[in-house]
Amino acid sequence: MYNHVSDQNYWLHWIEIYLENVTFCSTHLKNNKINLLPIVEGIIGLDPMMRFAAIIDLKGNISEAIMKEGKTSLKTQKEEEHFCKQVAIRRKIRQQFDKSLGHVDYIHIEREKITQIVIYPKRKTVYVTMEPNMPIKRKLEIVKLIKKKASKL
Repeated sequence: MYNHVSDQNYWLHWIEIYLENVTFCSTHLKNNKINLLPIVEGIIGLDPMMRFAAIIDLKGNISEAIMKEGKTSLKTQKEEEHFCKQVAIRRKIRQQFDKSLGHVDYIHIEREKITQIVIYPKRKTVYVTMEPNMPIKRKLEIVKLIKKKASKL
């Protein structure tokens, strides 16, 4: 028996996915490459307590990064680049355990002066820092928002 309502919902679902992808492509593609700047700007703008946001390739090179206006880096540029290389190495090491333990959802590091979050989309790594005194509930909300913004990377 033909169910018109289910068929309609099915097609509405696929149209929604298509429009989401068209919107993403029109705002984030530049010369057939993803323009990462709007994504990083969106991430850094999630909360006033955000400090730094970077998108890193799988080799550890910074593809795009922004320091929040009015904030100063706690690391030199050389230290930041070295840290990003280490993030890529650690990702490869963690992937060795994906089969037995499952994929890494995200990495959350609390330090005295800063909170560091690392998220692993498929082809990039997102690294962000924020003020350590931000409530944990808000940090977890930000992780979810970043995952949504970075889902196409």
